[in-house]
Formats: sequence, C-alpha cells, structure tokens
Amino acid sequence: MTKQKISKKVSTALINSLGAGVVPRVGLEHIAVGREKELNSLLQNLNDISEGVAAFRFIIGNYGSGKSFILQMLRNRAMEQGFVVADADLSTGRRLAGSHNEGLATYRELMSHLATKTRPDGGALVAILEGWINKIQQEVVKETGMRPNDEGFDEQVETRIREVVHYIEDLVHGFDFGNVIIAYWRSYRLDDDELKNASLRWLRGEFNTKTEARTALGVRVIIDDETWYDYIKLLAKFVAEIGYKGLLILVDEAVNLYQISTTVTREKNYNRLLGMFNDTMQCKAEHLGIFIGGTSQFLEDPNRGLFADPAWRRRTKESRFVTQANTQEYLGPVIRLNPLSTTEILTLLQRLIEIHSLNFGYKPTLNDSNLQAFIQEITTRLGAEALLTPGEIVRDFISILNVLYQSSEIQFNELIHGTNFKPTVAGEDRNLDDNIAEFSL
Repeated sequence: MTKQKISKKVSTALINSLGAGVVPRVGLEHIAVGREKELNSLLQNLNDISEGVAAFRFIIGNYGSGKSFILQMLRNRAMEQGFVVADADLSTGRRLAGSHNEGLATYRELMSHLATKTRPDGGALVAILEGWINKIQQEVVKETGMRPNDEGFDEQVETRIREVVHYIEDLVHGFDFGNVIIAYWRSYRLDDDELKNASLRWLRGEFNTKTEARTALGVRVIIDDETWYDYIKLLAKFVAEIGYKGLLILVDEAVNLYQISTTVTREKNYNRLLGMFNDTMQCKAEHLGIFIGGTSQFLEDPNRGLFADPAWRRRTKESRFVTQANTQEYLGPVIRLNPLSTTEILTLLQRLIEIHSLNFGYKPTLNDSNLQAFIQEITTRLGAEALLTPGEIVRDFISILNVLYQSSEIQFNELIHGTNFKPTVAGEDRNLDDNIAEFSL
C-alpha cells in the first residue's frame, strides 16, 4: 500500500469528522473508495454545464451509503475546475417552498455557502463581485492605457459592466438583478458602504419588504419564497458571463421533503422541484447544475415519495430494460448508490488505519485478517451484507482505532467480539417517525 502524504491539518479534520459521522470538507480524495462510475458520470455533467447547458441529477441511497460524500467530492472537483458552488441541507425550516419563507431560507443558506476555488469555505459573493470589477479595471488599463484616477476611466469600466448585465436583462427578473449589480459597482466606485451593503443584502435575499428595497436601491422587487429559484438561474448566467464555468447547486437531505406531514405542502415542494427539473432538462437554464441527495423512500414511496406523482414517476423510474438486464444506468437522472463490496470496504479500512496512525504518530499493528474479522463481525451481528454502508462502518471503525490508541492493554479481538460491541445501524439516530424511519433491516 502506497504511503499517503497528508498534512496534520487534513488528517485531523478527517479523523474528527468521520468519527462524528460527518462528511469532511477536505481530504476526501484520501478515503475515496469505489463510486468511480458514479463520480465520472457526475464529472461529465460538469463538462456539459461549462458548455452552457444545464444538468439535474438525483443521488439516491440509504443512510450512510455515501450520498453526502459524493456530493462533497463533486463540490471540491467543481471548485478546482472553476465553478461557483453552493450547498445546503434541507430541514424543517429549509425547504423548496412553504408558507413561512422556507424556500427563501434555503436560498439564503445557499448564498451564505457560495464558494469558489479561492474562497472554498463559503461567503464568496463579495469576492466574486470585486474580483470581476478588478478584472475589468485591469482590462481597461491594458487596452486603453488609462489609469484608475484618469477622467473617463470609471465610465469605461461601467460600459463593460453594462455589457455583461445586458446578457441577463432579458431573463425573468433580469432587469432588476442587473440594476442591483450596477448599484454594487457604483458603491464600489464611490466607496459607499451603505449602498454596497444594501446591494449585498438584496442579492442574499435579506430584504423583507419591497418598500425597503426601493428606498435603499430603487428596485421594486425583492427575492422571496416564490421567485428565489429564478434568481438562482440568473446567478448561474451571471457567473458564467464573468468568467466562471457555471454554478452548481448541491442540495442534501431531501428526505425532509418526504417527511412533510401536510400533503398540500409536500406536493407544493415536489412541484417546485419538478419545475427545476424541467427547466434544466429543457435547457431553460444555462450553466446550471442541480444535484439532489435523497433516500430511496423519498424517491420511490408510492404514497408520499416522488413516485406518488405520475409526472415524477415517468421522469425518474428506471427503464424496464435496465431492470431486466440487472444492471445500473449511470447517465440517467437518477444515480443509485449500491453497497460497497467487501473488497472496497477492506481498502477503505486500510486507508483509515494509515490516516489514523499518521495523525497520532504510531506504527499500525492491525492486519488484513483483523479487518476481515471486523467486517465479518458486523455482518454477523446485523445479519446482512447489504448493511455495509460506508457511513456506519467508518464511524464504528474510527471509534475502535481511538480506543486501541488510548488503551494499549485492550486487544482488538477482545473489543470487536465483546458483548458490548454493537455496530451502528443505518438511520437509527435520526429520530424519524416510526412509519417513515428508514432501516435496512
């Protein structure tokens, strides 16, 4: 096994995140096992989006199967390639539509997590706008020989800014979006912090009334629960015009839509999602990728999942030819994450040992026989090889490595074969209602 080169910062982040059952933001390439076909399919979408088309994909799998992991891998790859990305987890307060601004809450979450290669941790809106303005200023200097303090320089810059704004004015709400971009430029030009903050608040969806926005910016609309997705499309077009390859929207925990108890509200969310799906599939959006992580119940439940709607079932149900051939399609709108093989899990555990030992500075003593015994113990106690979801296995194994490192007197075999060892069950700590809880038993 080739030794990995991992910094202390990355190895610590990996150990802490994986031990807590959370997908880490950094270092994913060190623990990526399997999923090559799924990831390659998603990366092909990036190529398409950079060419100006749109993409919409569902990542479907049980709890712990790696949905969040593959979305995070995609996020990191996209930033490296020059995309703007934004991610959000849905919850009871963040949905796609609602009666109490739940859709707007999701938009605000996405905007707060707006990220680029140079601002990977989010909050990249200001950096995107000011980087664009600086780039235009440099182009004006290079092409005209003018300096920033020369008379007429700002007019030259504004002319070029308006050329970009012109490309988005014809889209729905594009005129007002463009006016706010112009307002931001003027705040930058005049060093007007009040106007700059008002422009950013509007773009982030933080104005509560149209009157407030009109007073601050002179625009007559605001981003609200009904229109927020239109502004996602505008933002995708805008970032593509200013030099990025496009915009990726990554939405995880879509099971929260499935869990909405009120039928009318649930269907309203599914209809909003359908509108987003149709926009991307029919090329009504440009340079936009939307990737949704959800469970199989969210998709397939005939009573409250997407399959309850014939329109969704027609768009996402697997072809009978794929089913008859007992194979998997990686190019359709739905990517299903099957359990990892025993060999892939063994490789994953080997990498975890290496990272853990590098982080804490000890020589690993566990061998492949120990790892196979660990896998066998889990499958025996839980009763099915299909339960080998990466999330639960990783969390349990990190805990075992921590115990062995802290207590040298404890033996590995004694630990995993002891009566107190109870493998984590997928989904058991999510506090779902009994009628919708997802266990793989």
